[in-house]
Order: sequence, then C-alpha cells, then structure tokens
Amino acid sequence: MALSADRNTPTKLGTLLAFPVAASTTIYAGALVAANASGFVVPGAAATTLTYLGRAEEYVDNSAGANGDVTVLVRRGQPFKFANSGTDPVVQASLGKPCYIEDDETVAKTDDESSLSVAGIVVGLDADGVWVE
Repeated sequence: MALSADRNTPTKLGTLLAFPVAASTTIYAGALVAANASGFVVPGAAATTLTYLGRAEEYVDNSAGANGDVTVLVRRGQPFKFANSGTDPVVQASLGKPCYIEDDETVAKTDDESSLSVAGIVVGLDADGVWVE
C-alpha cells in the first residue's frame, strides 16, 4: 500500500555488512565474494549464477556448516583492486565497462562466451591489477 503519511524509514550504512555464508564454504579475507543463486555468500568463481557483493573483510570457515551457520563481513560500495586475468586481461579500453569474475581474486575482460558473472565496472588499471567498483 502506498504511503498516506510520513514514514521513518530505517537505514544502515551499506559499506560493511554481514552476509550468511553458503554451506561447505571457506572464504579468505580479501577475497572477491558473491551471492550464489540461493543468496548465500561464496568466493568468486567461474559461474553464471553469481552476483558480485564486494570484498571479504575476514576469514570465515563454514566448511563443516550448513547454509547461513556463519556470516562474513563484506565491504561494499568502493573500488577494490583484483588481479587481472592472464588469459583474458582487462585493458585500458575497458575503463567504464563491466569486467567478469574469474575466481576469488581475478577478473577478466569478457564473460568467456556467457560463462562468467559480472564483477563490476572497471574504474582503473594498474600494472598489478584492476580496480573494480
């Protein structure tokens, strides 16, 4: 139903959030992380069903747990420098364009014929990595 009066809508800072981790999963601090098709956090990987979330701020071991048994802090909303693909490198002409998740530390220029999920937008390129927002 649409509002008919003022509403005090709750808010929280979205730069550091705790998300539930997928079953049988280990996440390393600094990893590129994503939500799987069920909405649980997994390390970045070559897949088409992942939604980029950001960078893991801590090590979390849910290798013996079920979905959501533990949470991981994920930093969001700012650029992170990830490794550039050795086989499909992001190039300067990629600036402002999407790049794709190759693994939990690496991004690629293309989606490898629709086999990779979007990581984010390229906002910079250094000799040692790709800045992704």
